[in-house]
Amino acid sequence: MTPRASLAAPETRRLLTGDHAVAYGALLAQPHVIPVYPITPQTPVLEMLMELQERGELAGDLMTVESEHSAMAACVAASLAGARVFTATASQGLALMHEMLHYAAGARAPVVMVNVNRTLAAPWGFWADHTDSLAQRDTGWIQLYCESAQEALDTVLQAYRVAESVLLPALVVIEAMYISHTLEPVEVPEAEVVERFLPPFRPELRLDPAAPRAFGGTATPAQWRANRLAMQSAMADALEAVWDAGRAWGELTGRGYAPVETYRTEDADVALVTIGGIAGTARAAVDRLRDDGVPIGLVKLRLFRPFPADLLVEALEGFDKVAIIDRNCSIGSGGIVAQEVRAALNAHALVGPRIFSYVAGLGGVNVSPERLVQIALDMRARWAPHPERILEEEL
Repeated sequence: MTPRASLAAPETRRLLTGDHAVAYGALLAQPHVIPVYPITPQTPVLEMLMELQERGELAGDLMTVESEHSAMAACVAASLAGARVFTATASQGLALMHEMLHYAAGARAPVVMVNVNRTLAAPWGFWADHTDSLAQRDTGWIQLYCESAQEALDTVLQAYRVAESVLLPALVVIEAMYISHTLEPVEVPEAEVVERFLPPFRPELRLDPAAPRAFGGTATPAQWRANRLAMQSAMADALEAVWDAGRAWGELTGRGYAPVETYRTEDADVALVTIGGIAGTARAAVDRLRDDGVPIGLVKLRLFRPFPADLLVEALEGFDKVAIIDRNCSIGSGGIVAQEVRAALNAHALVGPRIFSYVAGLGGVNVSPERLVQIALDMRARWAPHPERILEEEL
């Protein structure tokens, strides 16, 4: 389900961490305003942007503000004035922005932000966990999850094209340490390639002293409702926009992307389903199981909002069992991705597959190929779905 192309445009290969790949993606998007507040493990994004600015490569206005809340407030204001905007944060910083995330979406400001997944306090921690970004799933932001530094760079650029076409903000998500601080070869496209892909941001309505108007004022109940219905419609349009951006980027670079991607599912009767960096590890686990004769595949959710329910149902059709692997936990309910998958299947009245939910890797605990093989074999050995499997030691 991942589109590919044979023709690749000129690129420069660099050895980059995920954070630095994000910074290069922002550089290539040519944002006008970049309000950022540092927070581990996002800080290298800001440091690289400052280095690029000092070298004269970054032309945008890099603003260091007093908090993440202020950073998002500045993003909204600049976006409504017609500027292309970029920022990045993590964990407690994203939580502090929560109020302004709702404001950005309601104001239809197409801000692009990268969140480096990190545990939420308390206790204090600095490792990967998807709970911080998934906790913002109802704010009206598009959410895209990346499994590598290369995908992070590519997705930042695609996020601008999507966000600016539907006028909704977009969150690009990478995981702390496993992606943010790990070096890997990354193909950095030339500026002229990006210019062919990403048109300038020229909104029809913007704050302009020459044509005074107001944004965000008090609305009647009917006006507020109309705004939310318009946002819902824009989210529906965003699904096709993600498809379009992934295909177009593939035509230019040879690296195509889809909202839902599959691996070795053609003759599989069971599958692993996950998001983010664990998807890369899951490929290795699938290969090991295939070598042992186990007919298993992988379904990767790259897009979480809007939730690609129809595409997911299509990808899961024909499977007997599916193991959903969540690096997050909604306390009192369990894995968030598992909840969304169950809801999608229920809404389509699909008979099967049986959904087995596993919460793994909380707090940055390593999820190895061996662990995923254990999960797959545990799923295959069970007749009926078990209660949420959260304590990994049970396996």
